[in-house]
Amino acid sequence: MAQQLGELLQTADWKKEKHVPIIECADNWSPDDFAEVTVTLGKEVAHPNTTEHHIRWIELFFQPEGAKTYQVARFDFTAHGESAKGANEGPVYTHHEGKVRVKASAPGTLYALAYCNIHGLWQSSKDITVG
Repeated sequence: MAQQLGELLQTADWKKEKHVPIIECADNWSPDDFAEVTVTLGKEVAHPNTTEHHIRWIELFFQPEGAKTYQVARFDFTAHGESAKGANEGPVYTHHEGKVRVKASAPGTLYALAYCNIHGLWQSSKDITVG
């Protein structure tokens, strides 16, 4: 029997595991202002960014308390040193980090998903308050 997608999501302490997305933002948001949210990974333990091993994308979601989940942003990383000359010979690389400004009128939870081309799906979350 096939597993549910949620059963495939991996998580760990981002200070020890390079694949866990890190959500950085204020804990308390004003309902009238946009809050800056940065999502990255590999802050304490660097993640490679090579043709063979890289983060392909990060997605950010928000779930207000007692409501459905909303997709906030998707960041695609498509340059990892690939080239006709060979792997890691390309002239450009992207860093796995995204920033977005978000306004919320209710408290809830931010969720981040990151996809490593070798190690699969990783998740993290951060609660925010509004007031």
